Amino acid sequence: MALDTAELLLHPVRLRIVQAFLGGRTLTTADLRAELADVAPATLYRQVATLTGHGVLRSVGERRIRGAIERSYQLDEAAAAVDADTIRGMTPEQHRRAFLTFVAGLLADFDSYLDSGGGDLAHDLAGYRQNAFYATDAELVEFITRMRELFAEYVALGPGPGRTRRLFTTVLLPADPVAAQDEGGAPSEATNSTS
Repeated sequence: MALDTAELLLHPVRLRIVQAFLGGRTLTTADLRAELADVAPATLYRQVATLTGHGVLRSVGERRIRGAIERSYQLDEAAAAVDADTIRGMTPEQHRRAFLTFVAGLLADFDSYLDSGGGDLAHDLAGYRQNAFYATDAELVEFITRMRELFAEYVALGPGPGRTRRLFTTVLLPADPVAAQDEGGAPSEATNSTS
């Protein structure tokens, strides 16, 4: 069955599988089973096959283990991206479903972090926070461009001694434009943080 990229990634297990490969990782299904221990093996294998069949995952190696072939996979990030035209064509309900799937994956990652003994956010240099700032559309494009460039520098470092794979998740939304300024035209409170 042909699926468009949005439909393909809106599945909660498939999204978690894709997220597991972020950062240029090479994983086997055994690696995925260890990372997504709450997913039934049959479901995991079926969704890996679906992602492979649609070109989102590609086999990059194989080895024989006890008579069976174990394949290593990598993510094709271009194939895992939803293009701008598809996003523009999504209905509000499809966006709600996509965001719910995204948030569910984020919750699963956080649960995994806590279940593995995490929880000291200061020690682990982890956290969750919401901030606000004011920008024109042009300033926002500049901000996004600079953030992508900085992020790309760190992605290029790759794995190595002393480096921990870290998940950096962003959500960028316009706030209520009416509430963006007080009656005098001055900006209201510019930062609201929670950690």
